[in-house]
Amino acid sequence: MAETAQEHVPEETIAMRVVGTLRNEIVTMALKPGDAISESDIAARYGISRQPVREAFIRLAQQGLLLIRPKRATVVKKISPDGVRQSRFIRESIEVEIIRRVAGNPGPDAAAVLGQLIADQEKASGAGDSRGFHLLDELFHRTLARLAGVEYAWQLIDDHKMQLDRVRYLTLGGASSQRAIAEHKLIAEAVSKADPKAAEEAMRAHLARAEVLLSQTIEDFPDYFE
Repeated sequence: MAETAQEHVPEETIAMRVVGTLRNEIVTMALKPGDAISESDIAARYGISRQPVREAFIRLAQQGLLLIRPKRATVVKKISPDGVRQSRFIRESIEVEIIRRVAGNPGPDAAAVLGQLIADQEKASGAGDSRGFHLLDELFHRTLARLAGVEYAWQLIDDHKMQLDRVRYLTLGGASSQRAIAEHKLIAEAVSKADPKAAEEAMRAHLARAEVLLSQTIEDFPDYFE
């Protein structure tokens, strides 16, 4: 985000780029709960004015990721257990409908596409690439929405799952990733058999693990939670 590259870019666009970058850093724990950040530091980091940074901070605060305190440092908010549970509710409500639609009428390439994504997840997990696995996990679910013809539905989920993503990222790797892959295989198998009931059951079981992950991360990282 060099200043010369941003001279003719609207501040609104710059603000959204800052939102995306900081959101990713918060979700992946590059910025941890309780970390202080400042408008001036972020503006200097990207070579931009403070106005779009201020707008980005406000949006991230509205999303529950930052706590803006007048005359005090802005900090990364701790994870809200209630926010995680609400994220899961929203996600499950939408994704169950998505998987019903996909499994009810899978296209000719659905099984192959999902199978390749799972193979890629296995490679990332085997290589210990937690970030890569996280991205492939996201792509698996987004692809289901695309196969269902409702890709915008995934955007709705993505806009409301930040708290859940923070918990998921803390538990990536090892047994957790292998379990997710096994659950993805059950979902893909139900799709390949055009079995909406089995697909729904597999998706509900997969997403229900959020509660287990939440309990685990509260125990392992108590200082990260409200």
